[in-house]
Amino acid sequence: MRDLAVLRRVRDRIDREYARPLDVEALARGAHMSAGHLSREFRLAYGESPYGYLMTRRIERAMTLLRRGDLSVTEVCFAVGCSSLGTFSTRFTELVGTPPSVYRRRAAEETAGIPPCVAKQVTRPLRKRA
Repeated sequence: MRDLAVLRRVRDRIDREYARPLDVEALARGAHMSAGHLSREFRLAYGESPYGYLMTRRIERAMTLLRRGDLSVTEVCFAVGCSSLGTFSTRFTELVGTPPSVYRRRAAEETAGIPPCVAKQVTRPLRKRA
């Protein structure tokens, strides 16, 4: 039970600080665990690694920013905490199924007239679990 509370705090930290530089080692230090133990326990509790969860949060936020249409893909990449446009584009395409530049162009048309809170739920990326 203690580990579950710690894992919840790690997940909450990722949700709050997704745009800051975070890595598994830093998250593990904050939870007073080894990186390996944190990764194993997090995956057992939430079905994905801490890094995978972080990237999912970043991509969700990126989708929102791209739908707004006032930022370039590069600006969105850095706004959500990614330091590499290539990694960002690869992860985005992996989770969403389309490159961020294409998503940005299509998003305005597909979500026109839909309240942002509904658009967020409808367009939420789902990581495929094996």
